[in-house]
Amino acid sequence: MDEESVSRDHVGSLERGLAVMEILARHPAGMTLTEMAEEAGLTRAGARRFLLTLTATGYATQSGRLFSLSPRLLTVARTWLGGASLWTFAAPIMREVAGQFDEACNAAVLSGEDVVYVARIPGRRILSVSLDVGTRLPAYCTSMGRVLLSGLGTDELKSFLAEAKIERRTPKTITSRGTLGKVIDAARVDNFAIVDEELELGLRSIAVPICDRTGKTVAAINVSTQSARFSVEAMEREILPALLRAKQRIEEFFFV
Repeated sequence: MDEESVSRDHVGSLERGLAVMEILARHPAGMTLTEMAEEAGLTRAGARRFLLTLTATGYATQSGRLFSLSPRLLTVARTWLGGASLWTFAAPIMREVAGQFDEACNAAVLSGEDVVYVARIPGRRILSVSLDVGTRLPAYCTSMGRVLLSGLGTDELKSFLAEAKIERRTPKTITSRGTLGKVIDAARVDNFAIVDEELELGLRSIAVPICDRTGKTVAAINVSTQSARFSVEAMEREILPALLRAKQRIEEFFFV
């Protein structure tokens, strides 16, 4: 196809709208109209039209002055994930981890203040938490959430800590925003996170990040288990090495 035909068939407004969605995806805490106009290189009127169109079609939400992506985008993602996606090929690797410990192995991505499950290999043990692909859980008190948050930029993490809804789910839940920030920083340094009964009593999980070739965190995988089955020390000693090997295989297969 020649350049003239490409130019004639090119839909500039769609390209700009997709760019707006990509920018919103990089700012899970939300953006104001002015911020979007500046980052997208649009006029305020142009940015307003794109944001209101996304809101009207359900792909974005508005809370006060802030716009952010909505869960509707996950419908598109789930359709893609149902095909020959990364997680289709990662499933056998995750299944090996799940089978090694007779526990569930899960994968998730960050969506606003939540993690959204994109793959799940159930374990033989029954957990009281009902989980499936598409399940949303709060990022601040889950192991995958913390490694995903540790991959955010400084300003994005600061916005999350300032604005996220944080509530005590169990007596062990960390609700201090300052302490939570330190725990997320530790996950960045350690390259893993363990959450001990903060989402639900009796539930422990350990997660590692999945990074692309630039080093950006794009997802996380974890193993979740009953606290009676594995101590925190045993999870770090036994499960963490298996997760790190799975992480390396997934990253090498898809991103190297």
